[in-house]
Amino acid sequence: MQTPDGQEPDRRTVHVGSVTGSAFAIGDHNTVTQHQHAAPADETQTELLRAVRLLRADLERFVPSDTTQILDAELVSVEEEIETGGAAAPGRLARLQEALTAAGALTGTLASGVAVGQALAALLGG
Repeated sequence: MQTPDGQEPDRRTVHVGSVTGSAFAIGDHNTVTQHQHAAPADETQTELLRAVRLLRADLERFVPSDTTQILDAELVSVEEEIETGGAAAPGRLARLQEALTAAGALTGTLASGVAVGQALAALLGG
């Protein structure tokens, strides 16, 4: 096969073993976007992040309601804030605590809901 100008194309071979924690592109005109996630600032933020993820998974098993949707939105916001900044701000934590309290009849029966409440108490001093 020849290029339009009659020349042989440049044949290149790419071999990739394994890649972890990186982004790459092969070929012409590729764009790579890599999203960096901050590590949680401390063990309490790590525990909150773990509990938030578990509670979100537990909430998926229930029929959505206004209360669970508001709670899930706050859980998403806290998760994103910890992942991108290393910690959730006190105002964000207070909003999550309000949503958790509003969903108390449901979340109080879930181990993950209790864990989020305990993590919030540790971070907010309550």
